[in-house]
Amino acid sequence: MGNDWSALSTTLSDLLSLGSPPIAITFSVDVPSEIKAFDAPMAPPADDGRTGRVAAGCVFWMRSTDQTFSTVAEDHGNCSVGSLTHGFKTLDEVAGNSDVAALIESGWVTMDVVPQIPVVTEKPGAIIYGPLTDSVDPDVVLLRVNPKQVMVIHDAWPQMHLEGKPQCHIVAIAKEKGEVAASVGCALSRVRTGMSVHEMTCAIPAALLTDVINALTTTAAADNTVARYAGRDALRFA
Repeated sequence: MGNDWSALSTTLSDLLSLGSPPIAITFSVDVPSEIKAFDAPMAPPADDGRTGRVAAGCVFWMRSTDQTFSTVAEDHGNCSVGSLTHGFKTLDEVAGNSDVAALIESGWVTMDVVPQIPVVTEKPGAIIYGPLTDSVDPDVVLLRVNPKQVMVIHDAWPQMHLEGKPQCHIVAIAKEKGEVAASVGCALSRVRTGMSVHEMTCAIPAALLTDVINALTTTAAADNTVARYAGRDALRFA
């Protein structure tokens, strides 16, 4: 019998007091006929031919809080970095694109670092996004979290990676390495998604979710006990 993803989603949301629901990300060999395709129009192409249905794949995190849909490589095509991290494109295929050139020329990243960015190793036929409550068999659970919630997750799972740019590579870490990873975000993703400056992201391998929740149950209770103690103790300084 498989996991009850809806119940796990509810428990996770309650333990962390999440402001946004957990998102399920599933990498599929084929394009699933039973799941509707994301159908926003393609944007006008950039000078180098890049286009997509959204500005970057991380935008799908924001669009899938209340609906499940499938995406293909072309939908992600405007963002060379996201196409790389999600396995849709190789470094050789994106290296000459103008968005990569802009990142290199600005000093935001250096070309010697790019090959070290974690990526999904097998090219997917499709990637499915949607609320964890609706999922059947996800690969990665993605959370939008604040610093306090990251603190609680780290207390529960101290081996968690804390990453920076690009934000989307934490999905590859969770899928390929089977490890929990959080990101402080990146300027590219924050502008394209409109994500709050108070938010970070955390990617959890779906196979570890029950274990992470069990650990969170213990650490969240301990944190609440300590917070109550600190509050009482602080009254002496009022």
